[in-house]
Amino acid sequence: MTGENEKKIVKTIKVDVDKCNGCRACEVICSAFHSEPKYSGNNPARSRIRVIRDPLKDVYVPVYAGEYASAECMGRDRYVIDGKEYDECAFCRASCPSRDIFKEPDSGLPLKCDMCEGEDEPLCVKWCLSEALTYEEREEEVEEAEEQEELEIGLESLVDKYGLDKIMDTVARMSVKE
Repeated sequence: MTGENEKKIVKTIKVDVDKCNGCRACEVICSAFHSEPKYSGNNPARSRIRVIRDPLKDVYVPVYAGEYASAECMGRDRYVIDGKEYDECAFCRASCPSRDIFKEPDSGLPLKCDMCEGEDEPLCVKWCLSEALTYEEREEEVEEAEEQEELEIGLESLVDKYGLDKIMDTVARMSVKE
């Protein structure tokens, strides 16, 4: 491929925090949809959406699971909302090593919002009575990425596990032996 631009449909859930009343219906339906078999149970720890809440200040912020991050981020910004200070991690969508949110409770594997694959729209949006969540699809132009070869995928995995410096040192030692 030559890096041509193509159009891609991007699916997102728009969150209007001013409308969220903290009912957690989104968490309940998400965990029920993702239970095995579907709708057989309800464990909010399996939900791909969480409501960050401060009921005394009447602040509720729905956050849905994003990409997995293999390392902790460097940002530790603080946000003040209605006089209460929040850690940046509270609103982060990533599953990462520094916290247990958005991890499957039994296996510890990261969770990611799949937009309720197979449904016409995410169920959290459908069940949100206050209309704080809205489903949006938009077309974006993206540069087409070249497909990775198996070797590249394997090397990326090794770099994630051991670090680039250790891999480079090992390759250098191996090339000297030949």
